[in-house]
Amino acid sequence: MSEYVAKLLVEVKSKNQNEPEFHQAVQEIMESLEIVLERHPEYRSAKILERMVEPERIIIFRVPWMDDQGEIHINRGYRIEMNSAIGPYKGGLRFHPSVTLGILKFLAFEQVFKNSLTTLPMGGGKGGSDFDPKGKSDNEVMRFCQSFMSELFRHIGPDTDVPAGDIGVGGREIGFLFGQFKKLRNEFSGVLTGKGLNWGGSLIRPEATGYGAVYFAQEMLKTKGEDIEGKVFAVSGFGNVAWGAVQKITQLGGKVVTLSGPDGFIYDKNGISGEKIDFMLRMRSSANDRVQDFADKFKVEFYSRRRPWDVIADVAMPCATQNEIFEDDAKSLIKNGCKCVCEAANMPTTLEAYKIFKDAGMLFAPGKAANAGGVAVSGLEMSQDSMRLPWPKDEVDHRLHQIITKIHETCLTTAERFSTPGNYVNGANIAGFLKVADAMLDQGLV
Repeated sequence: MSEYVAKLLVEVKSKNQNEPEFHQAVQEIMESLEIVLERHPEYRSAKILERMVEPERIIIFRVPWMDDQGEIHINRGYRIEMNSAIGPYKGGLRFHPSVTLGILKFLAFEQVFKNSLTTLPMGGGKGGSDFDPKGKSDNEVMRFCQSFMSELFRHIGPDTDVPAGDIGVGGREIGFLFGQFKKLRNEFSGVLTGKGLNWGGSLIRPEATGYGAVYFAQEMLKTKGEDIEGKVFAVSGFGNVAWGAVQKITQLGGKVVTLSGPDGFIYDKNGISGEKIDFMLRMRSSANDRVQDFADKFKVEFYSRRRPWDVIADVAMPCATQNEIFEDDAKSLIKNGCKCVCEAANMPTTLEAYKIFKDAGMLFAPGKAANAGGVAVSGLEMSQDSMRLPWPKDEVDHRLHQIITKIHETCLTTAERFSTPGNYVNGANIAGFLKVADAMLDQGLV
């Protein structure tokens, strides 16, 4: 690590204490950019990296709401508007007890690079609350969303900041949030993505992140003269991302043998298809957060409190959350013959695990490239809203496939250009950085 990068990383950690996920995301980016900064001193002199790690704006607010028994609760709301150099802030809202400022800053920082890679005009942002929608009635969720939007509406708009869904924020929550925004602003605009199909939403948006990750894995395998057909996949999670991934893998002739939740993971040697895929939606809507329900229904193996990375699989696709593949998991995947790791979640692999994959020559795609399908279709939803013209499913899927294929090509060509051929992490980080950095240079010291 160069002296400049090491010093900057120390400063970031000092200014953003107790935010390990943000430190991790920044370190990964900085390590990739060392060669860029050597070749392009103009980025150093303009302090581009120093500016990029500092959010343009952080909004923190209280969210009071009343439960069905009349008791008042107070949660904390956030919106991190990270970077708007190439377009309005774009990124999801997460409602989960684990939400903290540091988690959202890491997600917003990653979002800047991810959105840049899509080639669509979108900046990066993220937001949410420590509110937990699980176990709450529809009316309780509605009251919370209305209170949350009663502050957030001041800071967002179709040309300013366009939130979407994330963990804990699905179609129900987006509907309540949009309804309150519309009432407060007296306008019907594309200010949120992930909307209902009959009021401005886009087809395949719920599946898009999973679909995109599978398309990316397909392109990675092609570089080795292989295809998805006949391959065995280990998948984590069981929500929208995993659901979309399982659908597309099955369509392309692959076999998914695992799903996971906070309670453990299931192993289905026959593969997850047909009725089993449909059951994933029922599991998601149950709010139980248990993957054991799948094992009980279909009489497959269940492993309590374990992660699904010690099974025999050709491809690993983490679809759950950050930091779920650790050093021992990486070693197990390599030992069991895994050929490819394709991140469908945000930063699910620790830095230590990634170094093991890198040293082993594993095909490895970072989430900012491989899971860009969700925000890409959100961008397509914004376009449809602007035109007041919905596209059919096949067209959205085709455009998504084109975007992901282009991201894959960009990662490889950029990695080659900067003397690290085949390194998807460097390719994604550098390509995402260059577009944003050049825009920041063009726009001056703002």
